[in-house]
Amino acid sequence: MYEPNVVGDWQEYEEHAGLRVRVHRLEPAEPPRGRDDAAAGLTYFSVRVTVENRGTRHYGIHLEDGQIDVRVGPDGEGAFIDWRNSQFIEGFDVYPLRRATAVLYAAAPEAALTHVDVQVQLRVDDEWTGRRLWAGGTGVLEAATAATPAGAGQCGLAHQVSAFLKDQTEPGTA
Repeated sequence: MYEPNVVGDWQEYEEHAGLRVRVHRLEPAEPPRGRDDAAAGLTYFSVRVTVENRGTRHYGIHLEDGQIDVRVGPDGEGAFIDWRNSQFIEGFDVYPLRRATAVLYAAAPEAALTHVDVQVQLRVDDEWTGRRLWAGGTGVLEAATAATPAGAGQCGLAHQVSAFLKDQTEPGTA
């Protein structure tokens, strides 16, 4: 069974040696250029998507509107994405040992922000990568992932914390 990444985890792309992506810093935040009228009554939040190159060659990357999808709540309804305030990565060369970060501003009903799924489909050198999914929420703290090996997968601290919290909230558990 496929398990999504936890917000804060790094995901490596096997087809592009050394390239990895991370969705992190999912937090309540007001947009820098003011709220969009279409988001009236909704709670704003931001999320960062960082692309890191640990390989030996540079990659031309694109992470623009339409390549990031945000779903909220237990039913996975689409969040309002504020394209005007968001900052994307548009045709940037990420050289070895460098990073590029996109910042996305979105809004949704406050009660739905405990379940946030972010799906990313990166374009590298004009080639589409597979979609990757990260799950989290604005009330869930990220684990310190710097000390976690990149290939930790299910054994990572963030996965263990997530599984523990899930077990504590299920009916019939103490």
